[in-house]
Amino acid sequence: MNAPQSRRPLKVGVQLPELERPIRWPELATIIRRIEELGFDSIWTGDHFLYRQSDGTAEGPWDAWSVLAAAAAITSRVTLGPLVTPVGFYNPAVLAKKAATVDEISGGRLILGLGAGWNEPEFRSYGVPYDHRVSRFGEAFTIIRTLLAEGEIDFEGEYFSARDCQLVPRSRTDGPPLMIGSVGERMLDIAIPYVDSWNVWYTDTGNSPAGVAPLRARVDAACAKIGRDPASVAATVVVLVRMPGGTGRRGGDGTVDKTSNPLQGPPEVLAEGLRAYSRAGVAEVQLVVDPITVESLETLAPALELLDRG
Repeated sequence: MNAPQSRRPLKVGVQLPELERPIRWPELATIIRRIEELGFDSIWTGDHFLYRQSDGTAEGPWDAWSVLAAAAAITSRVTLGPLVTPVGFYNPAVLAKKAATVDEISGGRLILGLGAGWNEPEFRSYGVPYDHRVSRFGEAFTIIRTLLAEGEIDFEGEYFSARDCQLVPRSRTDGPPLMIGSVGERMLDIAIPYVDSWNVWYTDTGNSPAGVAPLRARVDAACAKIGRDPASVAATVVVLVRMPGGTGRRGGDGTVDKTSNPLQGPPEVLAEGLRAYSRAGVAEVQLVVDPITVESLETLAPALELLDRG
């Protein structure tokens, strides 16, 4: 389906499966292709290494950047990105290299979502420092954004260095758009001068358009500090959508998220629920679909058609 999108009030993306169930590449590739075929605007993947479950077992998704590269190669239209990459997981110059490569494979469709990370057990298990995460983010962000936008940097910090570093080749002269996955004051102060968008998880808004306003106020305040027009930083929000057969989304600790107000119902209700996010000033929603299956995506597609009609 290639539905016209000229009247769609906001972009609608889908987050790929993470811990919902074991998933192998053939099924994941089918889901990725179907997301694009059905007319969604974007594909997103969490960037995590390991989850320690409450019963002592361990689980984890596939490597996010490998999945993004593969998704870039088998799609042609949708934008793609991590939602979001904790910068401490990688040497920041190496992360810039990864981002430029995926952006090249996709033909300039990458949106680089970045954050400080939150899941301490995976930091510890993979030998990644968990202390001073915001300070580490600030240094890593400087290296990443500068390499992507300018192609070179000579930087020596307390936590990271990139001495006489060059990013060659480059996917585009100004680099991919940047997204900050936080509305914390310090994180915004670091990122707002440079990012194109910000993002929050559905629990931050109560999975409701009404929960967007106080978060927008934080971003607006950060913009005001530097004289930036808040309208130049797009709001993006994760939304939990429950489809037939959904029983709750499994979290990183193995518990099932029983959010009492998932967006659910027939296409007309889903479309109006998404329009409400647009009226709240949201430019894009990333849907966490429960359950995340091809069947669920196909059931969602009529809501996109209604959005496209205005």
